[in-house]
Amino acid sequence: MTNNKSKTGKLFLIPTDLGSDNLDEVLPAYVKQKVEEIDYYIVENEKTARRFIKKLTPQKVQADLKIYLLNKFTKDAEIPTFLEACQQGINIGLLSEAGCPGIADPGAKVVEIAHQKNIKVTPLVGPSSIILSMMASGMNGQNFTFHGYLPIDKNQRKNTIKKLERISLEQNQAQIFIETPYRNEKLLKDLLKFLHPLTRLCIAAEISLPTEFIKTKTIKDWKKEKVDLHKKPTIFILQRDF
Repeated sequence: MTNNKSKTGKLFLIPTDLGSDNLDEVLPAYVKQKVEEIDYYIVENEKTARRFIKKLTPQKVQADLKIYLLNKFTKDAEIPTFLEACQQGINIGLLSEAGCPGIADPGAKVVEIAHQKNIKVTPLVGPSSIILSMMASGMNGQNFTFHGYLPIDKNQRKNTIKKLERISLEQNQAQIFIETPYRNEKLLKDLLKFLHPLTRLCIAAEISLPTEFIKTKTIKDWKKEKVDLHKKPTIFILQRDF
């Protein structure tokens, strides 16, 4: 554990492996080094966080870990207390369920508070499914927007899909969004139904895993192909060119 009372501790943003079994292929060696050093963690799910730490550093004593939970049940008033260790000179790690902390992840709130408290924030390099999907999509990497989740309500979702397509055409902008894995196929069905036949759609599922699937086709061509996205983490990107 890094503990220097003469300094303020740092908040390290620690990327995870997106489910890969071969950590050496997706995480730099210094990520492992930092996890070995740090005993204080802010996480969304304690079970999966401990599993990741154990997989990365099997020799680390799990009983030494101090875990703070940040999820939908966490009260806003609790979050600043998670960083008290930093003010005592102790480094803290922020772990995400989404690959990179702060990106489509509740950890962004912790980072915001760290800046307010003048705590140094250090992001570590690791896989981001959003960025990797954008890289592989063939769409406009100079101009793109991430929207998170689309509405669940059918009419709102239809309107949102058509709005994103319109913005894409008007601004030459790729539109990125995600869905809860068990609802992927319903979303795909709506995209095929409401988008223009010549709009391009990239489907990027299970990024960095052996089962990785990344393809960009027009809606017209996607209608000819059957793809299984059920319970598979997936990024969707659309772009209307004309």
